[in-house]
Amino acid sequence: MNEHAKQIAKDVSIVGGATLVSRILGFFRDVILASVLGAGMYADAFYVALRLPNMLRRLFAEGSMTMAFVPVFSNLRETEGDEAAFAMARSALVWLLGILSVITVLAIFFAEPVTRLIAPGFASKPELFALTTDLVRIVFPYIIQISAVALCMGVLNSMGHFLAPALATSELNTAIILGAGVAWVFGLDPAYVLAWSVLVGGFGQWAMQQPWMRKYGFRWRGPFRLKDPGVIKMAKLMIPTAFGAAVYQLNILLGTLLASYLPTGSVSYLYYADRLVQFPLGVFGVAIGTVALPSLSRLATGGRMDEYTSTLAASLRLTLFISLPSTAGLIALAHPMVAVLFGRGAFSPEAEAATSAALVAFSVGLPAFACVRPLFSAYYALSDTKTPAVTAAVCLAAYAATGYGLMGPMGHVGLALATSVSSWLNVLILWIMLRKKIGPFFPLDKTLAVGLGLSLCIGAAAYALSGFPVLSLVLILPLAAAYMAVSALFGVEEARMVTGLAKRLVPRRFRKKTS
Repeated sequence: MNEHAKQIAKDVSIVGGATLVSRILGFFRDVILASVLGAGMYADAFYVALRLPNMLRRLFAEGSMTMAFVPVFSNLRETEGDEAAFAMARSALVWLLGILSVITVLAIFFAEPVTRLIAPGFASKPELFALTTDLVRIVFPYIIQISAVALCMGVLNSMGHFLAPALATSELNTAIILGAGVAWVFGLDPAYVLAWSVLVGGFGQWAMQQPWMRKYGFRWRGPFRLKDPGVIKMAKLMIPTAFGAAVYQLNILLGTLLASYLPTGSVSYLYYADRLVQFPLGVFGVAIGTVALPSLSRLATGGRMDEYTSTLAASLRLTLFISLPSTAGLIALAHPMVAVLFGRGAFSPEAEAATSAALVAFSVGLPAFACVRPLFSAYYALSDTKTPAVTAAVCLAAYAATGYGLMGPMGHVGLALATSVSSWLNVLILWIMLRKKIGPFFPLDKTLAVGLGLSLCIGAAAYALSGFPVLSLVLILPLAAAYMAVSALFGVEEARMVTGLAKRLVPRRFRKKTS
């Protein structure tokens, strides 16, 4: 494994550890929200209102903007120095604030048609539609905040710092948890309080990164240009990149639209199931793609294609090594997880069963969800933004057809399964096209064989324990440790590397005491 791949693994441990903290807070948040909101009208309204700025966040802010920004910013640092790159970042912020402010004002003014667009089925339910419209007006400005946060993330990631951006999402979760507490203590309408909490959390995410920006010498006060060449280049990359990075999010949005025609609660079932899938995906899948992009960009710019190919292969091997057992565990323990995490308060047994079924359908696509991000990074590092856009268009059409066909007989579960099917199609097309472009880049080796075999064993063991919900969840960590240990015995390098990184994360004093 080359030095770039080893550095990626180290950075993934940092991003994954920080994201794990945020995800744990996120689970605590969802447990509270499930108890406060349940899976009825208030939950559907809040999650639909939050989904639009969230979709735009992942589509433009953390998706296309970051992927277009990092290569341009990194190249400017290499060729013209930090000051030119910093001026480009300031110029990008000016454009972001101007464009997004206009969009936000329009969205607030036209909140009713916006709500009708993203959840047309709500129009036949006047009380639900009115509540959702109010919440859309409140939470939509979050897109301005999170886009600025994503710009900071791009700057810090390009400079080799990943901790603060990964921890920033914990601010949003903390704000929403506190908001739920305020609503409960003072007897306020929880949906409205939670909507305002989103904006408080967005400000916290921005503020958290500023000390690190200053540490690396960046100041928001300084020269900028409206016609900055770097911003123009970034904008040109963003146009196809936006659609290329959007297939999963557009699937979710289209799924929300289709789910709005299903019985009340369907939107919430899909939301809670998606949140559980996002845990391993966010901790490892997105982390690997995030840290791979700067390295792949530098190698492609320098023409070091052998290192580029080996680094990409290492990123994909690490992705599959972690996502395969995660998939097995989520499928086998779907019902125990939902029951233990959400099964209380307003969250009924029927909601548990419906959410569990959606979780199984989403989990089938987890390896595909995880592999898409490093594959996108591979294309963007080569300045090829058209191929991901074309594949996204094909896969979105496949999702629409599959989802529409399956929602009749399978309800919301059919929509979740359609997301998995279209994502696997996305990976297959991207894989084939990239192989034509750069040649073979992923030899089949023991990492995949051992990971797949052991994952099936983990799935079987977890399923055997699923009748004991609390016990089965307690044993997740021992099963994960066994997976790593047996993989290491088989000589899987990823297992040894992950184990070594985990040991380094444990304080030295503690290691001595336990040795």
